[in-house]
Amino acid sequence: MSAPTDTITQAAPTGVEPPAPRPESRTAAVLALARFEARDLLLQIPVLAFLALYVGYVAWQLFTTGDGTGDFPVLQDVDRATQATSMLPAVAVFICVNRAVLRSRRHSTEEHFDILPMEHWRRTVAHALSVLPCAAIVALVVGVQYTWAALRPGAVGHGSPAELAVGPLVVLLAGVLGVLLARVIPVGFLAPPFVVGVFVVTSLVSALTQGTHWVRWLGPVVEDMGADPFPSELLGRPAAWHALYLTGLAVALLCAAVLASGGRSRLVTSATVLAVAATAVGVAGQSPGEPASLIAARDKASVSPQQVQTCVRHGRSTYCAFPEWEGRTADWAASVDRIQSRAGGSAGGERLTVRQRIDARYGLQSDAAIPPSTTPGTVTVGTRWGGNRLPEFAVGVASVLVAGDEKTAGQMCDARVVTVMWLALSTQSDPLASLRNVRLDDSIKGSAVALAPTSPVSMSAQQTTVVRELLGQPRYSVAAKVKAHWTELTSPKTSTARVAELLGVPAGGKGTAADSGSGSCGD
Repeated sequence: MSAPTDTITQAAPTGVEPPAPRPESRTAAVLALARFEARDLLLQIPVLAFLALYVGYVAWQLFTTGDGTGDFPVLQDVDRATQATSMLPAVAVFICVNRAVLRSRRHSTEEHFDILPMEHWRRTVAHALSVLPCAAIVALVVGVQYTWAALRPGAVGHGSPAELAVGPLVVLLAGVLGVLLARVIPVGFLAPPFVVGVFVVTSLVSALTQGTHWVRWLGPVVEDMGADPFPSELLGRPAAWHALYLTGLAVALLCAAVLASGGRSRLVTSATVLAVAATAVGVAGQSPGEPASLIAARDKASVSPQQVQTCVRHGRSTYCAFPEWEGRTADWAASVDRIQSRAGGSAGGERLTVRQRIDARYGLQSDAAIPPSTTPGTVTVGTRWGGNRLPEFAVGVASVLVAGDEKTAGQMCDARVVTVMWLALSTQSDPLASLRNVRLDDSIKGSAVALAPTSPVSMSAQQTTVVRELLGQPRYSVAAKVKAHWTELTSPKTSTARVAELLGVPAGGKGTAADSGSGSCGD
């Protein structure tokens, strides 16, 4: 029987560090922390509230058409319209990410991180990655918003992927900025005043520089709204350069946060150089103003649209539109046909030319008025359609049928206005609502100005009363009287009282000089 042997255990040498974690385990740890922080970020009350407000506002825009123009969207305007609303979740993400990075300081646990295998700068990267789900949510909403508009039967134009990318990039940039601010200035209450300060400084810079092109494009969102929709080739927006600028700036700020956290590796240094270079290239690309070729193209489209338009025939009339709006000519033709079917004399068979016109010479922010055409039988239509644009276009068509051309129609303030307004509004689905919508003061009583694509039509109180009475009558009975008395109804010498008598409605009291047919404008 052998003697028992003793088991000898050799003690580990002191002063030897445990083996370093493998690179893949470090990456997995960063991603795990990023998932935790992302979930915590999405559960923060400000983020939840602002995301709900953002999604609710976009949903309200999608399911309500406002004045009706949402039924006929122009996609090169829709992509820009997705940008400003992204500032709502961006502000909440900035504040909450900043607080998340400073959580350890608030709870006095910062010193415990020194004993963990994950370096300080890796935690910074994890906090920056936690912003990605919020940016993804905004990207999803932007995609739904644009797709919803693009699938509408009346949609025209072409959107830009670079314009659509701005919203998610703004949220990503805001989150990274929140991380950087926490690493550079670790003060918990600084984020909200910082937002207010940025707003104040931005407003002051904008006022001092008077909207200089290169200064405006340094901001995260540049909508350039105000003018009627332009054809895509006339926009002249450096959208791709701006997307590159925002992307490079976000990466550069992340690298700065990593460097401030002690992550001074060769990879971080190289990424910083590339990000700064991309930001500089983006700034250089977006800074130049509008080139001479764009200005010349806008002048050409504004002054001589016939040189860049395509004309098609529908029935007896010709319809000329910019290439992206060719599919809308059938809608214009249907409106013209309805109006002409109620007109008498030669107007019922007149060959009109409906031409789309814009004034792009003053840029995307200027809502410039379109001068009336002096060419007989030419009717102007804009690049917007739907809602109030329908009765306004109808007023323009009826004015040309009665007065001959748009410039003459703009000077018309006699009793012919009654004929014009009845022709235009009797073809609408709700004539009285259209009368209210087409008038500048949204009224159906008293004197007012009725809008048209070019020159408006002035209505006296008596003319308004007669038109309102006519719209309450069966339209086909009034149409028969209009055709029977067309010559007298379209004469500048006919008084409003006589027009009412011919059409079988009350005259509405004593009229003005214009109502009497004397040709003097005034009320």
